[in-house]
Amino acid sequence: MKVIKQCMLGATLALSVTATQASEFINVLTGGTSGVYYPLGVAISQLYGEHIPNAKVQVQATRASVENLTLLDRGRGEIGFALADSVGDAWNGVEEAGFKAPLKKLRAVGSTYSNYIQIVARADSGITSLEDLKGKRISVGAPRSGTELNARAIFKAAGMGYDDFSRTEYLPFGESVELMKNRQLDATLQSAGLGMAAFRDLASHAPVVFIPIPGEVVARIGNDAYRTGVIPAGTYTGQDADVPTVTISNLLVTHENVSDSTAYEMARQVYENLPALSNAHSAANGIDPELAVEGLPLPLHPGAERYFKEKGLID
Repeated sequence: MKVIKQCMLGATLALSVTATQASEFINVLTGGTSGVYYPLGVAISQLYGEHIPNAKVQVQATRASVENLTLLDRGRGEIGFALADSVGDAWNGVEEAGFKAPLKKLRAVGSTYSNYIQIVARADSGITSLEDLKGKRISVGAPRSGTELNARAIFKAAGMGYDDFSRTEYLPFGESVELMKNRQLDATLQSAGLGMAAFRDLASHAPVVFIPIPGEVVARIGNDAYRTGVIPAGTYTGQDADVPTVTISNLLVTHENVSDSTAYEMARQVYENLPALSNAHSAANGIDPELAVEGLPLPLHPGAERYFKEKGLID
């Protein structure tokens, strides 16, 4: 009888261990809570928690692209958002962008919406062009973030550098906006989806202007990840005209140690539940599954590749 009890106990423990091992941990890496990555990441985590069996999902607020890619390469996240130019820099090991060596463990899940470079200034600052930013106080995003790397590229293409400003702050969306409200900054450059909450808040608090980035500046950047775009009139309070700017694709990225079945489901749940993501943030309206595998700067994860093959989007 004692032997039988011991066998039963051993079987119970074995089942317990098996159940524990079956749990799938998915850490979703996003960005600052006042940006677009975070609410979309929360929506994605909810989809994964509901539809991926045994998934234990959490959302992590980060400094966005560069940090997300570094964490993914170290296996400290399973999926994260990043700008296409940062992903290319990570894959190729561009040290100036914050990557001392190529991050070859990274794999793509697919493209999502486009970021728009949005340079906003207080209307009373007198800034109406890139040239007018000289001698002004500006925030360019968190240091070594995707936004800050975008700022460097754009100002360089415009023949400018941080030394041209009277003061340069390296702050995320929310903190930049608070300083602008308090008249401690004249302008900020941020890379995000349209209708960003922090800028909606700023535009409703004080008159602002959005600074155009001409097409010739975009062309001088010399990186295919950067494309001309437009911030449509009416996107923000008081913004009555279209504003030419730069767009950059956002990617969902994972790493090679994520199982094929999990990567398959991570892709499927995103691209087959776009209304849920749009409810979380309007930027998701720009996600087109037909474009999800175009121009990726790194290989697709085999699991995501299988999903897109099933949908007939790749051969």
